[in-house]
Amino acid sequence: MQSSTGRLLPNMKLEHVSFIRYIAAARPPEHLNCLLNVLQARGETIVSPGAREGLIPLVIPLSIRPSGALTSLLRWPTSPPGMEMPIVEVHKHGVWLLAKNVDQYIHRILVEEDADASKEHIDKLWDAASAAGKKLYTKGDFLESGITDLDVYLLKKVGLFPDVLERKVAHHFQKGDHEVAEIAQWEDEQIEYIKEKVSDDGKREDLKKGKEPEQVSLDEAAFLLDLASVEGTWTDNLDRIAECYKEAGLSDMARFILYKD
Repeated sequence: MQSSTGRLLPNMKLEHVSFIRYIAAARPPEHLNCLLNVLQARGETIVSPGAREGLIPLVIPLSIRPSGALTSLLRWPTSPPGMEMPIVEVHKHGVWLLAKNVDQYIHRILVEEDADASKEHIDKLWDAASAAGKKLYTKGDFLESGITDLDVYLLKKVGLFPDVLERKVAHHFQKGDHEVAEIAQWEDEQIEYIKEKVSDDGKREDLKKGKEPEQVSLDEAAFLLDLASVEGTWTDNLDRIAECYKEAGLSDMARFILYKD
C-alpha cells in the first residue's frame, strides 16, 4: 500500500523486512526501506517478497520494472559472515548483477538521476531517497567532480558494475558476437558434465576423492541450479535442491527455497 505522498506504508516495508529476517533467515539491509522508496519513485512497482513462482529460488523480489524484469536481493546459501546481499535483475534464465549491496545500488541510482537533469521525476526521487540516501550521495557531486563521462564516474566513485564495464570494452567486439559466445559456453558436453556430477555415480566419485558429504550436497545444489537455467524451469528440482541444503546442514536455507506465498 502507498500513502498519499507515494511513500510505502509501514506494513509493506515490514513485509520485506520480516520476510528477509524470518523466511530467508538473513539480516535485512539497513537502508532497504530507502531503496524500496527510490525504486517506486523511479517507476517500478513494489511486489511481495514471496512472489517467487518460476524464479530462481535464491532471490527475494523487491520490485518489477515496466519491462517485466524484477529487481531483487540474492540470498546466497554460503555467503561469508558480514557479506551483504547483492542486488540483481532477474530474468527467466538467471540473474544479472546490479550492485554488490543495497547502499551501492542507491548510490548508483542517485548519480544517474543527477546526471540526467531532463528527467521530470528527479525531485520526487530525491525526496524518496530521504536522509539515508543523501548520506550516500550529495546532489551535484557528479557535476562538481569535473568528470564528464558518467560511466567513468560510476567506476571511480561508486563501484564496479558489470554493465558499465561491458560498455567500456564494447568496442572490442560486436554485441551479437558476445551474446553468442556466452550462449556457446553451454554446449552439450558441459550440460552432460553437470548431469554426470549430480548422478549417484558422480557423487560417489567425489566422496572417494575425499570431499566432505556436506560439500558434495552443496555442489549438487549448485549444479542443479545451473542446469535449471539452461534446460528446464526453476521449479523442476526445488525439492531436491532443498534436500541438498538440509544434507549440508542448512535447514534455514532449505525452508527458504521451498517457501511459497
